[in-house]
Amino acid sequence: MVWTGTWVAERLGVELIGDEELPDLLGLALRRNPKRAHLLVSGVLGKHVPQRPSVVYGAGLDLGRRVRALLGDEEAARAVVLGYAETATALGHAVADGLALAPYLHSTRRPVPGVARAGGFEESHSHATSHLLLPEDPKLLAGEGPLVLVDDEFSTGNTVLNTIRDLHERHPRERYVVVALVDMRAAADRDRLAAFAEEIGARVDLVARAAGTVRLPEGVLEKGRALVVEHEARHGATREPETGPLASAFVRAALDWPRDLPDGGRHGFTPAHRDRLEAALPSLAAGVREALRSRPGTGRGRVLVLGFEELMYAPLRLGTALEEAGHDVRYSTTTRSPVLAVDDPGYAIRTRLVFPAHDDPADGPGERYAYNVAGGGFDAVVLVVDSAADTPALHAPGGLLARLAEHVPHVVLAVVPSYVPSCAPGTAPHAPGTAGTTRTVENSGADEATADDTVTEVPDATEAPERSSMLPEPLRGPAFSSYAPEEVGWLLQDLSDVELEAPTEEREEAIQSGGAHYAESLPVEYQPSERYQELFHAALEGSAARIARAVGTVTETVLAERPGTPVLVSLARAGTPVGVLMRRWARARHGLDLPHYAVSIVRGRGIDANALRWLAAHHDPADVVFVDGWTGKGAITRELAEALKDFDGFDPDIAVLADPGSCVRTYGTREDFLIPSACLNSTVSGLISRTVLRPDLVGPDDFHGAKFYRELAGSDVSGTFLDAVAARFEEVAAAVDTDVKELLTADRAPTWEGWAAVERISKEYGIHDVNLVKPGVGETTRVLLRRVPWKILAKRGAGADLAHVRLLAEQRGVPVEEVDDLPYSCVGLIHPEYTRGATGADGKAVVSR
Repeated sequence: MVWTGTWVAERLGVELIGDEELPDLLGLALRRNPKRAHLLVSGVLGKHVPQRPSVVYGAGLDLGRRVRALLGDEEAARAVVLGYAETATALGHAVADGLALAPYLHSTRRPVPGVARAGGFEESHSHATSHLLLPEDPKLLAGEGPLVLVDDEFSTGNTVLNTIRDLHERHPRERYVVVALVDMRAAADRDRLAAFAEEIGARVDLVARAAGTVRLPEGVLEKGRALVVEHEARHGATREPETGPLASAFVRAALDWPRDLPDGGRHGFTPAHRDRLEAALPSLAAGVREALRSRPGTGRGRVLVLGFEELMYAPLRLGTALEEAGHDVRYSTTTRSPVLAVDDPGYAIRTRLVFPAHDDPADGPGERYAYNVAGGGFDAVVLVVDSAADTPALHAPGGLLARLAEHVPHVVLAVVPSYVPSCAPGTAPHAPGTAGTTRTVENSGADEATADDTVTEVPDATEAPERSSMLPEPLRGPAFSSYAPEEVGWLLQDLSDVELEAPTEEREEAIQSGGAHYAESLPVEYQPSERYQELFHAALEGSAARIARAVGTVTETVLAERPGTPVLVSLARAGTPVGVLMRRWARARHGLDLPHYAVSIVRGRGIDANALRWLAAHHDPADVVFVDGWTGKGAITRELAEALKDFDGFDPDIAVLADPGSCVRTYGTREDFLIPSACLNSTVSGLISRTVLRPDLVGPDDFHGAKFYRELAGSDVSGTFLDAVAARFEEVAAAVDTDVKELLTADRAPTWEGWAAVERISKEYGIHDVNLVKPGVGETTRVLLRRVPWKILAKRGAGADLAHVRLLAEQRGVPVEEVDDLPYSCVGLIHPEYTRGATGADGKAVVSR
């Protein structure tokens, strides 16, 4: 038999060293991840590789029995078992079953309204959001008995250390037991755990089925990246066999799920719950068997029970019940983790199905995967989801049900009622599970209501974001950016070595067609001509005092209205020079040394949640002041306000240098004038690119990414811009004092005049998409630097402030149209059908029609 790690080992020189059982337990695969090239793929976990349910469940049971023997019955009865989402939720539950005397809880990445957090932590190298602990009984984790932590592999120990640190601070205990299928730590990691146990004064034991290490040769990360790129270029990103005839129907299985029985360990699962589930399993399996028999020839064929991300235990137990009833069953689950598929017997991931998320995840839409299902020789698939995931997206064309039907003759859908705790004050009890009916859904991808699977909604709980001790410290110059290290800390990850740039016409076609998001790539960095650089310096000389006055006004307004010491948080990258200048003003006029950071916010995707967690762990969120350069139509203002709804304590008001759109109440001016920092890209922003948010590069536990263009140092004017403005602080001080006195007593409520103008222009010019209208000098300049707009609308009579806009428009063949009744100095318009055909082969603007 060929080891399923051979393909990777031969090409990258990776070695698996340790117990003889390791090759039977683990295979190797490759993933697109800037931190780790390889993936250890378990053959007995039931996540990526379909396996007999009895093997998967038995592996966890055996580990649980070993823990019970280690602790003794008295201590075992005082213990709590904690499993990790998403991969180890069923393994942890099986360990708890083997322990038999202890309740079980698993972490979750699904926030549940009304349920307060009992803890939380970050996981390194993960492809999902931070872990939350949401027990229905808040006392579950408050006891003094042993805490048993279960994960599929113990590679570095970071996740376990992070968990213990968080929970030990809340509820200290004397003993912890770490359980894993495989212990792959290096010697240094073992020493670190021992030192940590001594530090907190607790005993930490480890129970694992096998142990070893992975030996990685030098340069393996770069080689892995290159191998992934090469293979995808040759074979495509997804390897799937030819599709067979579509199944004629989906069948919904009747599951008479016991009332008030949790669907898993998300909110806690007690020994009493276990007894009730064991009693109900024969009846639950009978409902699935009846659905399997509804299609001739599949009732006794090869069956895959496919779970759904964190929902692993209920599908596993249904699988064991079917196996005991005589069916040929395998079990696996869908996942968030993107892995390369290679059709080779020496590779662990042979095929993958890609489909959109269907449970309205808190961190937004994205791709999900099912591995080794296509081409697996299955006669039927029983897809088990909870009712929260039984959405129209599941049934839609291209959804998971349709993807499964392309490769498997018979698809059965079994829906387990989502358990909602009744722990929030004034809420109704959780929704009971009700018996569904077996019914056929035509294979047209039509949406289907699931009225029999109801969930009671409860109010949002309020609690500050969890601490995030595993997140790295901010990046600082000169290692990242040309700003001095004290000027700004970038809450970003460095992607400087990754090729992210693409030609403008290719990016625009992909974005407009819906095939890509603008934050997934970077435009080729605009290199200003000598004439354009002269224009920048002339504009800076002419407007430095005007900018200094706006900087002083907005800074003094913030200091007057925010008690304590404000923490400036710029929205990268346009807000960063403004944040640096505000920091310089506070220091020059008041001797204040304000903390200043830069974070990423992406239209349509929200703000970097991990950056907010870092800020909340290091500062009072009430002190945070978000800073941007200017407002256009207020899209980012709205985006920030919406994103912060999930984070307590942060004020969504943005302080900006210029507010021509009348979208905020804290500003330096509402005039639409040329801010020279809008004239350039990275060379006026510390040589930092726009931010990047792409799932194969930015895991949900990472900061968003950006590049540092060190090679452009010869053209860098970031310091020149800052120094020229700061040199005018003293001369504008009196005018600033007058401006601030007037502003503090004025009605500064946003009128959203700019938004109304954008909607009118979008309609008048037949664009019908406000995102394609770029209002104001700053936005028009940026769209000319990054893209090739259709045309520019210029306010009649606008003078020197538009000189650089006219120059760029002339260079790119963009017509400039003089108009009246424009609240901005100018507006850039993108063609509503922007493709290579619309822009022309040279990338210049489409001819105005």
